[in-house]
Amino acid sequence: MSPRRRVLVAGVMGLVLVTVVLVGVRVLGGGEARAGVPAQDRPGTVVLVPGYGGSQDGLRVLAEQIRSSGREVRIVTLPGNGTGDLLAQVAVVDRDVDDALARGAPSVDVIGYSAGGLVARLWVAREGGEHRARRVITLGSPLHGTRLAASGGVVVPDACPVACQQLAPGSALLASVERAPVPVPWLSIWTENDQTVVPPDSARLEGAENVVLQQVCPGVHIEHGELPTSALVTQIVRNALVQSRMTRGTEGVRC
Repeated sequence: MSPRRRVLVAGVMGLVLVTVVLVGVRVLGGGEARAGVPAQDRPGTVVLVPGYGGSQDGLRVLAEQIRSSGREVRIVTLPGNGTGDLLAQVAVVDRDVDDALARGAPSVDVIGYSAGGLVARLWVAREGGEHRARRVITLGSPLHGTRLAASGGVVVPDACPVACQQLAPGSALLASVERAPVPVPWLSIWTENDQTVVPPDSARLEGAENVVLQQVCPGVHIEHGELPTSALVTQIVRNALVQSRMTRGTEGVRC
């Protein structure tokens, strides 16, 4: 073989080797895990995201109800007790989701309560959540902010930390996802009796399945803090997790 031919063959082999290495890095490094969307018939771990303040206690009833249906559930531990930067909370959710997938879950279902629903919204929009989340459910979430946060920032500025400021309607963070698409099956549940998320329909999300509890059970009185423990909400959530379509989550619920 001539010297020129040997150089050519060596160059081709080198190019092939680099290609193989790059493909291997993508596969082993999880690049393929973020392609496509999870199959709806392959449910995995349910990830619960607490609200402002980061308390996990209010989610334990819902977690046990979901576990009783045979699903694995994990409640996210939010940094800064859930009052710090919402983007830092997004990073923690992202790590928890990746950990669940690394342990063998084919996908995750993410349920965000109150501000935790906005964290889920930010996670989907900024971290490609649609490639890992099969479904998202939000409970009384200020997806467009709450006037309570705006009032707190004006009346008592020192008592309104970063997350509070970000939850004020019109904040830069809210504006960054205002027009973001909803690329994953999404159910947003809220109550007209909500005095924390003001107005309550800040939970309405274009492109999602929106459920007002009083339209399901006229006259029912459920306040913001009761959403994760309400038997009615639990029924809807469990239905939405198992039905072939989340739009059937309100079918057959008992008021």
